[in-house]
This record gives sequence, structure tokens and C-alpha cells, in this order.
Amino acid sequence: MTRQKINKECPQCHGNKKIPGTCVCNSEWRGTQDGDDWNECQCEPEQPCPTCQGTGIVEVEP
Repeated sequence: MTRQKINKECPQCHGNKKIPGTCVCNSEWRGTQDGDDWNECQCEPEQPCPTCQGTGIVEVEP
């Protein structure tokens, strides 16, 4: 007898399918100029969730 797997919300991304990017700001870094303003933050883009591969759900054993 085979057991069926149950679909549950991904525990890492909470069903959002993506992991939000993070930003780190430091005024001591050399930033990038945007017009007359300087942006002293380095940001990573959001990534597909590595746990559910961007589906938002994972299969678990009952």
C-alpha cells in the first residue's frame, strides 16, 4: 500500500513562492549616484524559494 503525500504551505516562504531580497545600507560605502542623490544601499533581488522551487507548496508524508 502506498501512502499519499499531502500538500502543505511551504514553511520557508509561507506560500509566497519567493524569498524577499535584503538591503544593507552603510554611509561609509561608496554608493551609486542617482541624479543628485547618492544611494548607499546594496540590495539583493528576491529569489525563487529553494525549498518549494517557487511553487509555494511542499509535499509531506501524512
